[in-house]
Amino acid sequence: MSRKRYNVAVVGATGAVGTEMLRVLAQRRFPIKGLHLLASQNSKGRKIRFGSKIYPVEPLQAQSFDGMDVALFSAGASRSLEFAPEAVKRGAIVVDNSSAFRMAPDVPLVIPEVNSHALLQHRGIIANPNCSTIILLVALAPLHRAARIKRIIVATYQSVSGAGAKAMFQLYDETKRALRQCGVRPPRRLLKAGRGSSEFGVKPKLKGRWGLGLSPLPKQIAFNVIPQVDVFLENRYTKEEMKMVNETRKILEEPQLAVTSTCVRVPVFLAHSEAAWIETEHPLSVEEASRLLQEAPGVKLVDSPKSGTYPLPVDAGGQDKVYVGRLRQDESIANGLALWVSGDNLRKGAATNAVQIAELLIKTP
Repeated sequence: MSRKRYNVAVVGATGAVGTEMLRVLAQRRFPIKGLHLLASQNSKGRKIRFGSKIYPVEPLQAQSFDGMDVALFSAGASRSLEFAPEAVKRGAIVVDNSSAFRMAPDVPLVIPEVNSHALLQHRGIIANPNCSTIILLVALAPLHRAARIKRIIVATYQSVSGAGAKAMFQLYDETKRALRQCGVRPPRRLLKAGRGSSEFGVKPKLKGRWGLGLSPLPKQIAFNVIPQVDVFLENRYTKEEMKMVNETRKILEEPQLAVTSTCVRVPVFLAHSEAAWIETEHPLSVEEASRLLQEAPGVKLVDSPKSGTYPLPVDAGGQDKVYVGRLRQDESIANGLALWVSGDNLRKGAATNAVQIAELLIKTP
């Protein structure tokens, strides 16, 4: 693919990630000749402005991909399994944001800053990794290349936007109700609501719109954290946690790499954060790790303990770089480092990564 302008289809154009994909395509000035916006029948009749034009949202069907060069998918695994092969058959290259093809042995799983070489093996479909995996590995890949990581322990602090727009509304609605029930008399009663503990006499009981069976998140998220992202598996890990394990091994091409994770949903609207501990084969000082991260593509080093400077989701939100800080030696183990990262899960964790892949594709002769 080396033409100057391209026909692009965005599947799931009305969703949170699809909307962000359109924003990123415009911001990065992707050379678009024609644009097809595709979604379910529920979005039929909607119109979306892109640049100076207004485009209709069309129902997703096989013939939607006739004449398309690139198809960016963000409509869930079942839709990808059904329509991505059809898109390829009709001449498009697919960049898929779902979990449908990530672990398929013949499908590259790509983070451009980490393993762009994998694109050379594609057969029409390229998988976009899970948002938490992308944010983690943009930070860890430079350290792995320098000292070879032997083990990764990671705990995530994932924003509600990772569960979709309904989860964002759940956080907003529950917070508003909890504050109303507590009388909003700061700072004392607000502090009680924030603790949400029977020890302090406050535990909001939320009813109504997000009643049992209706909430997109399994538990109350306002003034709370939920140590469950996605469903539990037989090994007692969640599906999200095992995605991080398996995708990390595939992307780094280290099938035996020791990885364990705990994924937690937190009451933050946008941007995921992660605490990571790594053990390396070769010694790596904090100073050398800082230098590597300072020079690494896609990374912004934000690390000054003396001034209280470190990555925050409120700063990483809306940005394409992964913020890295809190670098320190892990004093519990030889050749150990600890760090903290924050990244926008809708941008670098999804939309921006997909568009970056598309940019690499059109540069390939």
